[in-house]
Amino acid sequence: MPLALSIPLLALAGVVSGVAITVAYRAQRAATRRTQEGIRRFVEGAGFSEELSATLDARRIVVRVLDTAAALPGVDGAIVHTADGATAVSGVTPEEAERLVIAAPPDPNLRSAEIGLRFRLDDTEGGGTLVRSAIVVPLRAEGESFGTLLAVTRSLTDKIPEASVAALELLARQAGPALDNAHRFADARRLADLDSLTGLANRRAFHESLTRESARAARYNRKLALIVLDLDDFKSVNDRHGHLAGDAVLAEVALRVRAAVRATDIPCRVGGDEFAVILPESGSDDALLLAERIAKAVAAKPIANVGHASLSAGVAEISDGDDSETFFNRADAALYRAKGDGKARTVAG
Repeated sequence: MPLALSIPLLALAGVVSGVAITVAYRAQRAATRRTQEGIRRFVEGAGFSEELSATLDARRIVVRVLDTAAALPGVDGAIVHTADGATAVSGVTPEEAERLVIAAPPDPNLRSAEIGLRFRLDDTEGGGTLVRSAIVVPLRAEGESFGTLLAVTRSLTDKIPEASVAALELLARQAGPALDNAHRFADARRLADLDSLTGLANRRAFHESLTRESARAARYNRKLALIVLDLDDFKSVNDRHGHLAGDAVLAEVALRVRAAVRATDIPCRVGGDEFAVILPESGSDDALLLAERIAKAVAAKPIANVGHASLSAGVAEISDGDDSETFFNRADAALYRAKGDGKARTVAG
């Protein structure tokens, strides 16, 4: 039977004059065999189940869920919210999605909730295109809810049909485990791409990124620059203070590198005390400026128990005929010239 409860509606203050909420425990209200068969044919006809089982791409899964939900009878738009704050929409504006951040109750028996919205604009001519009601379906994996699928209607007179509600519940049951698998895969891939000591992209991720960006620059005739950095006299830090102190230096330098780079840059630890920064859409002048900024950040303050550190850098801009290997070798050769010229300097290759 219906249950009254409080569900947070964020960013609706000043707009909503009333909210009617009905929660249906549809575990005890099975659809008729005819409705279930129609839903099954619709979902299978959309190729939904097959596509979910064939991909670990979370974005692709969400797009397919939204497209399928928005195509159901009586549905004018769909929204997917996940616990990490991500939102995706179809047939709904981002502003409307922000106003409909709705957390479903954690009850494991809940299959969907129906929300009706009434607006003060209804007394004027400005309320004709507003969202009037929504079906909220929890997205679950292994019994835990991690987001919601919302389907909305703008109709003043018609609610979303019961058959479409049942279809949304089926979509959510299939999408929940698929999205959870995709997120787990992405997390594992992220961890595999990170250097455990510094949190920067590791050597494998660096070479993959450099290969990808070099190919993109060549294909679209775009600029690409590279900085290769090396701590000066790092061996003496390990010799005098031990490897734990050396690890602390590397971790602190990585923090300063990350703070100095731009949002579009890709900072990496190539190995040992060698770092690199890939600069998409940038030339050698940009790389020289960034290398100097990193060097100043590293040298600005002493590192605990060790003192001041300095680094040398080599920079290069991709040229016609370069692949990722020749591009890296030019920047690396410039780094070795910087070392040979007295360290604590930047050389362009």
